[in-house]
Formats: sequence, C-alpha cells, structure tokens
Amino acid sequence: MVRWHGVIGINYHRIGDGRRSVYDRGLWSATVEDLDSQLRWLKAHFDVIDPGDIPAALRRKRGRHVLLTFDDGYRDNYSDALPVLLAHKLKATFFIATGFIDSPRVPFWDEIAWMVRTGRSTSLDIPAFFPAPLLVDEPEREQTIRKLLNTWWTLPDDRTGDFLHAIGEATGSGRLVENAEALQQNWMTWDMVRELHASGMTIGGHTVNHPVMARLSREQQMAEITGCERRLREEVGIAMQTFAYPFGVRDAFNADSMACLRERGVLTAFSYYGGIRKTSEWVDLDIPRFAVEQSTSFAEFRGNVMFPWAT
Repeated sequence: MVRWHGVIGINYHRIGDGRRSVYDRGLWSATVEDLDSQLRWLKAHFDVIDPGDIPAALRRKRGRHVLLTFDDGYRDNYSDALPVLLAHKLKATFFIATGFIDSPRVPFWDEIAWMVRTGRSTSLDIPAFFPAPLLVDEPEREQTIRKLLNTWWTLPDDRTGDFLHAIGEATGSGRLVENAEALQQNWMTWDMVRELHASGMTIGGHTVNHPVMARLSREQQMAEITGCERRLREEVGIAMQTFAYPFGVRDAFNADSMACLRERGVLTAFSYYGGIRKTSEWVDLDIPRFAVEQSTSFAEFRGNVMFPWAT
C-alpha cells in the first residue's frame, strides 16, 4: 500500500443527526457517534495538528499530519463537536463567519431546502430558470434541492435574489422569516466562540457574510477579510492568522483573495476541493481539505484519509 506523508485537511460543517432537518441536510457531516469513531481512529494512526504546527510538519521527512476543521459557526460545533474533541484530547480549528454570530440569519442553502421541504407544491415550475418543472415529492426531493443549490452557484449576484423569490412562489412557502430567538439557536454566541478558544481550539476567519469571494472586487474582498479580522480581535482577542475560503472550490477564490490575506498577515488559508498537496508544491494560502458528509461510511472515511489523492 502506498503511504503518503505530509499534511491533509479534513472539514466538517454540522454535527448531529440531520436526517429530519428542514434545512440543508448536506451540511451535516457526522453524528456525534460517527465523529467519536472517526476521531478515535485518527488519533491512533495520525498526528492531529493545528495550523500553527504546519511549518514544523512540512520540515519533517516522515509523518502523516491531519488538521481537523469546522466551518461557519453553527451552534452544534460547540454543543456536540467540542465535547468529543475534548474527550479525545484533540485540537481543531473553527472558521467563523462573523456575520452569522453578530446578526443570525438563514443562509441561502438552508432557505432553499426549507422552501422545498415546507412548500405545498408537488412540482416546481420556474420557467425563468428551468425549462421543465422539477419534482419535489420523495424520492426526488433531495435531488431537486441539490439541483437548486447548484443552479444558485452559477447565477450572477444580481439574479440570486430573484431566484430565491421564484422558488418561494413556486413552492408556495414564500421566503423564510424567523424570529431572532429561533435564528440564534442555529449559531454560536461569542461566549461560545471564546470558550472554544479557551479550550485550546484555534479560531480562524471565514469572512463576515460568507460570499463567493471570486465574485467580489478586490476592495470588497478586503472588506470581508478585515471585517472578520476586526470582530475576532474585538470578541476573542486574537489576531486572524488562519482563514478558510467560503465554499472553497477552485473558482470560489482567486489571486486577489490570497493577496488580501497576505496583506493582512494571514499565515494559512484553506480551500475545499479535496486531495493532498505535495510538500514540493505547498501553498500556504491554498491548503486543500476534503469534506466529511453524513452519508460517508466509516470505511469511506478511512479510505479518504489513507488515499487523499483520490478525494
């Protein structure tokens, strides 16, 4: 068996059982039990490090180093993931989109799923965006949600609002409106973020509003980065030394994104398209991670870590 050495990133979003959620079920990465099994196996076979350990890990000619990361700032990261990490005495990095903490809201991926799951229609007729109606009865519902999310990604920013309104009308659900208390339950508070940091976890930046950075001007990207940096400094008392690009696929960020981070003194930044980068080709501001999904079996999880070039 070919054994790799170097550094790989593993990414989680939500922790818990999302199979009955009205929100985007693709955001749930693992149940508490699955996370516990995954961390136990990683601890036994790999060196689990944090971003500050990367330079030393790269200098070693041997060793397999894994970074555990969690994106966005969902509350279950604190309530469900943190106790498992502490039980295994492992560190992880939590990338916080500060706008979700300061002004709790439902992001578009959760709103699209909510509209489809709570709507009254059995099919969606949205001729401005799709040539034929989309089915929303089971078992097609999840596939339709994925199709809607993928379509949002292809739209210019000035059409995404119309797209969401069209889905609300076609489903009969309308746009999602929740009270502040209900919205807050989805996200961590700053007290929780501070407790993560006090527990030995690394806190990193994930912009303010979770945009597709490559769609923004250089000035807008810098505003998202500096706004996030400022709130982490004000609330947690830390410098933003590590960062994760929202969405993180290859066309979600660009050279301007990396230049802005470099100007702000960010040392490491993480993408989200899988695989492993050779030490000879290492880029501190484009460290690949692979996603853990709730549908990922334990055998698949082990395969993704043992053979990261295939993810």
